[in-house]
Amino acid sequence: MRWIDDHCHLGDGTDRWPEAEATIADAHEAGVMRMITVGCDLVSSKLAIEVASAFDDVWATAGVHPHDASGGIEGIAELLADPNVVAVGECGLDYHYDNSPREVQREVFVQQIALAHDYDLALVVHTREAWEDTFAILESEGVPSRTVIHCFTGGPEEAQKCLELGAWLSFSGIVTFPGAPEVLSAAILCPLDRLLVETDSPFLAPVPHRGKPNRPALVPVVGAAIAAAKGIDIEDVANVTWKNAAMVYRLP
Repeated sequence: MRWIDDHCHLGDGTDRWPEAEATIADAHEAGVMRMITVGCDLVSSKLAIEVASAFDDVWATAGVHPHDASGGIEGIAELLADPNVVAVGECGLDYHYDNSPREVQREVFVQQIALAHDYDLALVVHTREAWEDTFAILESEGVPSRTVIHCFTGGPEEAQKCLELGAWLSFSGIVTFPGAPEVLSAAILCPLDRLLVETDSPFLAPVPHRGKPNRPALVPVVGAAIAAAKGIDIEDVANVTWKNAAMVYRLP
């Protein structure tokens, strides 16, 4: 089986995270042959591109997370022409922490949707406790043709709305959490041709690895949980998520 971790944070500079080379080798041993490392601001976006440039099986995104929206998006557009960049983001709205004012989050989200349109790139969306405004902005600005709702945290109702908008749903280790049955229900509802899997590492390690730094090598744990919930073979989840990611991010 071949897996792709369509959302991770490699080499983010924290002491929780091992060197990218060792992490990627660990992933390969687990059958995770491709990774997309994600930018959250200008500095981490540049780092993501550096990592992607160093490894044939890693690609990058460039964008501004809602937590960092107060800093604006200056410099992000200049990164999007890099051949290693496959998406704008992660961007969106986070009303749980409100690390940036909501009005600023919305403005910066709109600006990055425009960049995805202008550069014909995928859009990676982070939304937490902000579904209504997320949907309203996507509808008003026009949903990019390749839009991913990363680390999906809603239930079936939100999943259905995302699917109606044409988005892909990317599920993380949250599908293994006993306290998040609605997320697993959304994964069951999600058609295979709209399904992606991720770790969001070093965060959100799946059961039974809770309390430890997450890593791309654990993507198969996420896939196994989804396969069991859907009553299908894990190989089917690996195959469809590999194909979906290749299409969404235009990977070779």
